[in-house]
This record gives sequence, C-alpha cells and structure tokens, in this order.
Amino acid sequence: MNKYRAITLAIALLNLLLVFLFPPFDYISPARSNVPTFEGFALVFRDDPAHVINSNFLQIEVIVILANASIAWLLLGNRPTAPAGRAIDWQRVVLLGIGLNLLLALLFPPMENYYAVTRAALPSFDGFYFLFGEHDKRAIVTAILYIEVFVILLNGALLYFLFRRAPTAQLSPAERAAMIEQLQKVAGKR
Repeated sequence: MNKYRAITLAIALLNLLLVFLFPPFDYISPARSNVPTFEGFALVFRDDPAHVINSNFLQIEVIVILANASIAWLLLGNRPTAPAGRAIDWQRVVLLGIGLNLLLALLFPPMENYYAVTRAALPSFDGFYFLFGEHDKRAIVTAILYIEVFVILLNGALLYFLFRRAPTAQLSPAERAAMIEQLQKVAGKR
C-alpha cells in the first residue's frame, strides 16, 4: 500500500465517522399525518422523539463513501503509465466521472411533497432539490435514489471494463525462440 492509498483509507474512515456522528434526520410531525420529512443532519446523540434517523439515506451515504473510496483506491494505485499512443487513461477519467456523479446524486436527491406521501400508494417524484436547502415539506424518495446510485455504479463499471487495457503477453527468450522455430517450420512447409 502506497502513502496515497493510506491517506485514502484514512479519509474514508474519517468520512464514515462523521456520517455516523451526524446522520440525516427526519422530522415526524403530527400535523402532517406523522409522515417523516427530511430535516437535515444533527448529532447522533440528539434526544428528541419527533426526530428519527433516516436510515435509508444513511445507508446510501455509506455506500457512496465506500464506492468513492474504492474509486480513489483504484486511481491512486501503482499503475503503469499510459502507452505513448494513448495520452489519456480513460479508465481514470471514468472513475473520476463516477465519483462526480455519485457526489451530485447525493447533493441533489430526488424528493417528493409530504402531501403526496400521505395520499399516494406509490412514491411520487417532485424533483431534485439541493440537500442543504429548505425541506420542511419534502421527503427523500429513497427508492429512486437507490436506483440512481445503482445505475451510476453499473454504468461506471461497464465503462471501466470497456476502456481496460489489453494485457500484453510477456514471453521469455526461450518461448520466443520456440515460437520463431514453429513459424519457420510452418513457413518452410509452404
């Protein structure tokens, strides 16, 4: 493990600690038919019965932190440099794009109006709203957010494997000599 990977691991652990110390909370209001609406982030030791930890959003946060740490782990590994004909390492570009997409998916989660939550049998979708904005009448639609994160990770994995380098065969001198002999024999039979 190089020093950059150690730093990545330390930052990921610090992020997880912060996420678990300051989890997302929902406010349950009797005036709104006890439907939880996203309140914000607060210290985990908060003692207020009207506030409940939004475990679905917390789980998505943990998944995104671990995915971003994995991306950084891959980016900061000891990889050979790109060949002369290929100036851009597209796998690294894909990994950076995945990280940025996951960050944007969490900063602008899908939300719905609390009125739709109380009246609808299926979750409705109101739009994407900034996570740290005003949310007194909105709830995060975690089902859509799960799908969004899954699709980002799936597309990123497909693109990552699409742009992988073809493995180069490393032949020993003895193997090269044997291959040359075989080619000469085949060429001599013609």
